[in-house]
Amino acid sequence: MTEQLWSSQRHRTAIGRVGLSVPARQAVVDLQLEPGMQVLDYGCGRGGDLRALQTIGLDISGWDPVHHPDGELKPAEIVLLTYVLNVIEDPAERRQTLLDAWNNTKSTLVVSARLRWERNQIKGTEYGDGILTSRNTFQHLFAASELRDYVQETTGVRCLSAAPGIVYAFKSDEARLGYLARQITPEAGWLASQDTASAIAAVVDHLEQRGRLPSIEEMPHPVIGLLGHLRTGELKRLTEQSADPLKVEESAKRTILDTLLFLAVELFHGRGPASSLPLPVQLDIRAFFSSYAEACKRADRLLFKLRDDAYVRRAMTGSAAGKYTATALYVHRRAVHRIPTVLRLYEQCASIAAGRPAEWSVVKLRHQGRGASWLDYPSFDTDPHPRLASSYSVDLQTLKSSFLSYADSANRPLLHRKHEFLAPDDPDVPKYQRLTNAEVRAGLYEEPHLIGNEEGWERALVRCGRTLRGHRLVRRPDS
Repeated sequence: MTEQLWSSQRHRTAIGRVGLSVPARQAVVDLQLEPGMQVLDYGCGRGGDLRALQTIGLDISGWDPVHHPDGELKPAEIVLLTYVLNVIEDPAERRQTLLDAWNNTKSTLVVSARLRWERNQIKGTEYGDGILTSRNTFQHLFAASELRDYVQETTGVRCLSAAPGIVYAFKSDEARLGYLARQITPEAGWLASQDTASAIAAVVDHLEQRGRLPSIEEMPHPVIGLLGHLRTGELKRLTEQSADPLKVEESAKRTILDTLLFLAVELFHGRGPASSLPLPVQLDIRAFFSSYAEACKRADRLLFKLRDDAYVRRAMTGSAAGKYTATALYVHRRAVHRIPTVLRLYEQCASIAAGRPAEWSVVKLRHQGRGASWLDYPSFDTDPHPRLASSYSVDLQTLKSSFLSYADSANRPLLHRKHEFLAPDDPDVPKYQRLTNAEVRAGLYEEPHLIGNEEGWERALVRCGRTLRGHRLVRRPDS
């Protein structure tokens, strides 16, 4: 990344930040950045991420050709390339900058760039393959899938979209598959252990959560030390005696489905040998399938079903969670694990294509065509009729993505019948259901096509002489 050869003022694009940037925060959430790791912020700008990551215990250095030219430029486990590629007007230099960052990466490269939907936020004229802004800076805007493909082609490794405009490139398949496995089956923590009894309780908890006993390689060192005097058979007997058989059975079913989902998603990136899989996945396959080949065949059948419109529609109508409409299934974030595995695969495929946004409340899966939208209702839990803040969509046939913000809208779309988006046993369902029943009795849903936005809903409330106090419908004082 060298000084520009023309009058563009790249250094003006560097933003002074107090907290973490969006890409750095995403990497922390995804466990790509953890205390003690060596990190290089390549093109660190004014150093906002440097300061923020140092405070949480990372060994981080940064370099920038203008703001930190004397920074320590050395290889690191994790390299951040944050909003750098989009400000480089020369395509050859842009590519070389990405390669330089990759060559300094030991484990994972985190690449982020601005996306095309931000075009209306940038004042300027077309120049080359981007925009020459009114501040005499340059911006090349990527499509979400284009950024992943660009990083993948340049680095020569399979990459994953962590979120819109954020891509991870891994030096090893083990690191890539470990990340992918955590997205599908987050690793459960181990209970604290101080003695033999509490160590056995920790193993029981693992059995009830995963559906199988852990191997010694999965156990924390304190647990191994406390149980080292027990024979394998004795530990198995004690654990199985204490575990709830129904919990173990349900967890085993869930682990089988999660394993199939992981293997189906992995096929998109070229499925490798069983030895390349994360250890927990290898052990799940050994426990619940006759062989790796048999597990892969079942995963392939699952992928094939995803292409069958009739099968997908039946899965949606039979789903234990979510609201089925004439065009799609809508599911709340905390109920996604309750929908059929083929629909979870559908959502995962969409996230691989263009990244899943960090903030979302409800996912929409189309059954007419193939496409997904992640809808953000920030006040879903507190507002009886939450307003839509943003929508991020990807078309799986064209791989085009789009983003709509309703932040400045005076008449935002809103939700009704919140309970329908959740699983039936969600603890909030009774409260939401009572409100819906009261609204139906009051006649508020007599003209459903008129109440989908704020203004229409307010007119309906006035017409029926009602208002809302939290999740209670009451008569209007002036009615």
